[in-house]
Amino acid sequence: MTIAADRSSELFIDGHLLPGNGGRFPTLNPATEEVLGTAADADAADMDRAIAAARRAFDDTDWSRDTALRVHCIRQLRQAMRDHIEDLREITMAEAGAPRMLTAAAQLEGPVADLSFAADTAESYPWRVDLGEAAPMGIRTRRTVVREAVGVVGAITPWNFPHQINLAKIGPALAAGNTVVLKPAPDTPWCAAVLGELAAEHTDLPPGVLNIVTSADHAVGALLTEDPRVDMVSFTGSTATGRAVMAAAAATVKKVFLELGGKSAFLVLDDADLAAACAMAGFTASMHAGQGCAITTRLVVPRARYDDAVAAAAATMSGIRPGDPTNPGTICGPLISQRQRDRVQAYLDLAVAEGGRFACGGRQPAERDRGYFIEPTVIAGLDNTSQVAREEIFGPVLTVIAHDGDDDAVRIANDSPYGLSGTVFSADPRRPQSVADRLRVGTVNVNGGVWYSADVPFGGYKQSGIGREMGVPGFEEYLQIKAIATAV
Repeated sequence: MTIAADRSSELFIDGHLLPGNGGRFPTLNPATEEVLGTAADADAADMDRAIAAARRAFDDTDWSRDTALRVHCIRQLRQAMRDHIEDLREITMAEAGAPRMLTAAAQLEGPVADLSFAADTAESYPWRVDLGEAAPMGIRTRRTVVREAVGVVGAITPWNFPHQINLAKIGPALAAGNTVVLKPAPDTPWCAAVLGELAAEHTDLPPGVLNIVTSADHAVGALLTEDPRVDMVSFTGSTATGRAVMAAAAATVKKVFLELGGKSAFLVLDDADLAAACAMAGFTASMHAGQGCAITTRLVVPRARYDDAVAAAAATMSGIRPGDPTNPGTICGPLISQRQRDRVQAYLDLAVAEGGRFACGGRQPAERDRGYFIEPTVIAGLDNTSQVAREEIFGPVLTVIAHDGDDDAVRIANDSPYGLSGTVFSADPRRPQSVADRLRVGTVNVNGGVWYSADVPFGGYKQSGIGREMGVPGFEEYLQIKAIATAV
């Protein structure tokens, strides 16, 4: 199978590749605005069949109890993805606009490798723990704690890092014994649908265990939040949509995992190498056109060196030109769609209205007459109360904010409705630890450290979400706990 040459995709329901009742919808190349091909367009009836298949596979088969089979199937899927890695790379660059260099990491190869963590965890996990004997209420009893699958999981995923997020849900959910219905974003249907093709051709996954439903209609995914046959919803996306997911799931009191928005701060302390720190902040904010929820988009610097910090960040970001994702040297590719580019441009216009200025960027690149590109942009002259400093823009935009010492830097970082990630830079190896400990966020990079790894839990505080993805805590999100007490 040559995936990149297949200009159409199907639904994967109950072990079969099927057309959608809604016909087909186009998938676009955001770097060229060209139609790549089409994906099956599911309607409510298709989603109903997928949920029914997942429910049946969980209730009527041994999938949830057969750890060896689950481990075997996940390893098969991983191997199939490795065998087709170059085809997958082409899809990811074309459909998601992901720069080639990132497909060697979190955009593709990293998540594929991380499937091993899900399989290995299931294989070694303590599913039953003996608490020993006790005599509560005078009755001699042996107590056992059992961990078992939640049931049917509805996974709803965004377009920005499609393989990473799809596999971070599918891997642990299946490994834990659940069955899954995946509804990917309409912008990147092929990155999800290809998993159904590989599963059908190269794995022993029983019918109904994994179902993939692509649709241009967001309401089709919303059905997962409402259906009583779905036991859990795992959602990654905007905070606004996360609130809607949580509200809809409340009617059936289903378990909810939410990984939502961020407005993370990059704190530069007064003893840090300012030029190096600001260069890293600018590089990070430009990667994949800033389309990452954990990207640090507020650069918080000492007030006395504010102008130098703005200049250093602008020197880096002005040297990063938006370009063709297939070019190995491209860091900043396109935004995913015209809608997203318009949204980012509206925030840039707002920055000017709020009294800010552009140290670089602020517009669409003149040399790009096709594609949804925005220049990497540094905004100066605003404080943390500005709208562009408080709201998630999801573009290559860095706002520089002045601080008056460590305590003030922490205050600014924490003065946000979000709490997803953060970075601290200092020349003192001990000083940034005190700052990191006070940040109300789920992950922190210190002096260039990297938290992203299969065994590290990822998630946020406050309105950045509920629960953790990846690591053992991410695996355990897909488990229930049962206590069994037996009189002896």
